[in-house]
Amino acid sequence: MNTPALDVYNATSLYRELERSGLITRDQAEIAWTEHEKRGGSFGDILVNLGMVSIDDMTAVMAAASATEAIRLGDMIPDDEGIKLIPKMLAQTYDVFPVGFDAGNQQLTVAITDTNNVVAMDQCRAVVPSAISLRWRLASKADIKVAIDRFYGYALSIDGILKGLRSGKTDEDTLTLRGAETFAHPIVRLIDALLADAVHEGASDVHFEPEEGFLRIRYRIDGVLRQVRVLHKQYWPALAVRLKVLSGMDIAETRAPQDGRISMLVRGHDIDFRAAVQPTIHGENFVLRVLDRRKSIVPMSQMGLSETRMKTLRQMLARPYGIVIVTGPTGSGKTTTLYSILNEMNTESVNIMTLEDPVEYPMARIRQASAADNPKMDFANGIRSMMRQDPDIILVGEIRDHETAEMAFRAAMTGHQVFSTLHANSAVLAIPRLFDLGINASVMSGNLVGIVAQRLVRLLCPACKLPQACTDAEKSLLGVDQNEPFTIYRPVGCPACKGQGYKGRTNIMELLRFDAQLDEMVSRSARSPEILAYARSKGYATMAEDGLARVLAGTTSLEEVARMVDLTERDG
Repeated sequence: MNTPALDVYNATSLYRELERSGLITRDQAEIAWTEHEKRGGSFGDILVNLGMVSIDDMTAVMAAASATEAIRLGDMIPDDEGIKLIPKMLAQTYDVFPVGFDAGNQQLTVAITDTNNVVAMDQCRAVVPSAISLRWRLASKADIKVAIDRFYGYALSIDGILKGLRSGKTDEDTLTLRGAETFAHPIVRLIDALLADAVHEGASDVHFEPEEGFLRIRYRIDGVLRQVRVLHKQYWPALAVRLKVLSGMDIAETRAPQDGRISMLVRGHDIDFRAAVQPTIHGENFVLRVLDRRKSIVPMSQMGLSETRMKTLRQMLARPYGIVIVTGPTGSGKTTTLYSILNEMNTESVNIMTLEDPVEYPMARIRQASAADNPKMDFANGIRSMMRQDPDIILVGEIRDHETAEMAFRAAMTGHQVFSTLHANSAVLAIPRLFDLGINASVMSGNLVGIVAQRLVRLLCPACKLPQACTDAEKSLLGVDQNEPFTIYRPVGCPACKGQGYKGRTNIMELLRFDAQLDEMVSRSARSPEILAYARSKGYATMAEDGLARVLAGTTSLEEVARMVDLTERDG
């Protein structure tokens, strides 16, 4: 067994670093010193060979000392582009491995055993085109050698794997193993390649859907499902076994729903997949939710809000106590918005605690708990427990019943900032929804800081969107002068957007900030039209109006906004 090269240290400095980290004792160091004097070699190698320090811990110490991020290669999926950039002979000679290639940023992530190995770095720089920048990550020599053996020489493209799969025979017994020896199996490589491809394409979900005679594979990209592959159904049992193994599910259970989670290093980035399997008449239906922290935790400045709406949101967040509710259907970006807000508020001076079902994105300094993993802690009991943990800010994943709503408002009443989600069609309609859950008007009044409603709409592809003059019907929907010429943009489709006409998404929002007058209306259970009229007098704009503003700005299409919000009732 080998550890990372330790030329950057002498044995004494390494020992001090390990002792400071609490990884070895003085007695263990003396034993390793004795072996070091008897047979020479690396002090770190001896510690690992004696079982005193794990490879992961040794790599972490090296990474901390060299200010380089450590990376694990055990559950990794590289890509063809990266593998082609570093020849196998060079990788074997200098113990380097191409983890992933980001074509958009022209950046290649390379794992190396020693960030002070200038010769290895120079050799990699010499073979990689100058337009591509190199990003170095520290990994153990053993991990790198295993990765070289696993990935070089095997086709990583989906087409190449399918070609090999059709010529071979699947053996489900080998798919229950996770060692390097199983990677030669085409089914294993096909699952890895599909997951890597889904992340590369920006998919939020991956669907494996068995039909009577075939298996349909679809990605949800920008909120819309796209079919990417159709396979013969004979491959599905083996594929399902592999997915269950990765997800930690029971491979023998085929008649009951199961949930699981997959954590992998995909193209150089940590990606989680939330897995769910559901029995159907044609077999088990498998859906993976892609949890990519890079895309789901964004700065508030990049949320796409106008200056006015950003000011309103920051005014809500400035209140030291009370509850902020984000509403919208499943997949409308509520979690992304809440995580972006928490990320902005996440400083050493505050204690942030969350209760979610389940935790989607782990965040540093935030105490996150999962109600899904603990049958003895539901949302109501979890909030009650969190209030004894001296929190400043509390996130409740969803208000779904009276008890959870009551505890959330009780936390707000006792001086905490509370954030949560609720299913309602608009910000104004969230108020009667809270009444339906049994929250008294007197409790709501003064404790509601604001309500945010949102939807996600696709952005027109900038490379192919086509300007066209508005028709009279479109002018009517847009609320513009019928006698004035207006131009809006329509989707076309090109290679850049894979023929979809759209690329990426943004949110459209409405923000209802509560003041003394709104609190008074809520306290007397005012009807929604009265609340809406007052909010409009204070500058409130609906999601429909925000969406139409995006249409006039040329960032999305009228059809896309109409798909997400009702444009026939602009005041609804």
